[in-house]
Amino acid sequence: MSPDFLQGLLTRRSQGIKHLSTPGPSAEDLQQMARAALRAPDHGELVPFRFRVVEGPQREALGDLFAEHAASIGKSGATADLERERALRAPVTVAVIARIDPGHPQVPVHEQWMCVGGAVTNFLNAAHALGYSGKVLSGNKVRGPAIIRAFCGPGEQLVAWIAVGTGTREPHVAGRDATEVLQPWTRPRDAEVTVPDR
Repeated sequence: MSPDFLQGLLTRRSQGIKHLSTPGPSAEDLQQMARAALRAPDHGELVPFRFRVVEGPQREALGDLFAEHAASIGKSGATADLERERALRAPVTVAVIARIDPGHPQVPVHEQWMCVGGAVTNFLNAAHALGYSGKVLSGNKVRGPAIIRAFCGPGEQLVAWIAVGTGTREPHVAGRDATEVLQPWTRPRDAEVTVPDR
């Protein structure tokens, strides 16, 4: 791993959509991000995800869907307007769609989800390496029936949105220490197993 790439990972910060500006990624940049996503563990032929890119004038249509969903669940007009604005803030928004096969004979469901998570992480890391910032969004915006119908086919799930653009905040080193998530393991005494003589 190159020192520059590692430094990029260590200083990558998630930027809220209000901190994402133009320019957004080009078509070739998005292709690079998708190629990085395809490097997630996929067990050879299985690719349980796909991305749908919303940019340009289609952002207005996405804003309408967000606002309509907010209104359909009882949000006030001001909140619905805010949801519409959020769809317009990032230059590019990418829908993350999962295609999980619960009956796959070799790859259990949890491993398919691991692949989806790895793909999103690789996509974000590639965006950062190309000079952009990104933010993963979920919540109500992935649960609206009209939104799901607009983006998903049969058997697919809308998992999240990735908002991508040029970050306006400086990168920083995460304040948390690696020892919080990296600890040595020793076998507990009550887990010891005695193998009987045969």
